[in-house]
Amino acid sequence: MKKIFALIALLGMATFGLQAQTQIKPGIGINSTNVTGKGADASGQIGWQVGGSVAFGEKFYFEPGVFYQTNSFEFTGPNGTLASDATYSGVRVPLNLGLVILGNADSAFGLRVFGGGSGYFVTGTNSDFLDKDDVESPQWGVHAGAGLDIAIFYLDASYQWSLSNIQTDINQIDLGKTKGFFLTAGIRF
Repeated sequence: MKKIFALIALLGMATFGLQAQTQIKPGIGINSTNVTGKGADASGQIGWQVGGSVAFGEKFYFEPGVFYQTNSFEFTGPNGTLASDATYSGVRVPLNLGLVILGNADSAFGLRVFGGGSGYFVTGTNSDFLDKDDVESPQWGVHAGAGLDIAIFYLDASYQWSLSNIQTDINQIDLGKTKGFFLTAGIRF
């Protein structure tokens, strides 16, 4: 039943995409991700992402994307001392639904709002305390944001809330859910 629903949804999106205006949007950006959990916290450091998306539609649009992303944070132990810096990387696949508030795809200026869900598939870690096998993958999240279009350029800002824990019960520390800010700039054509 799930496969049939997924196939119908995919066909519907493909049909919508063939009839609607299409924009290709490569981009690069920065992010900051905070992590909360039992016994420790991790404050966000600057990470980065590079990838792109394809927007289908005019006033209302659907925008799937694929980005390679690193998340960096500073891990603080239970006694409040700095325990380690950690970085993990992976592929984030956001699916956005959006609304153009001002302008359109052909305007020199436009303002958009969007939201949706994403999956994050971990490919590696760089940490003293966090191994790739300890990190949940995929990690699911929801996000909301706004975008600004100026000529052929765009700037998107979004905030994401995770629905999945990073990992659990490793050395009596439970790294829970993440909250992250993303800023992405690029070209649209």
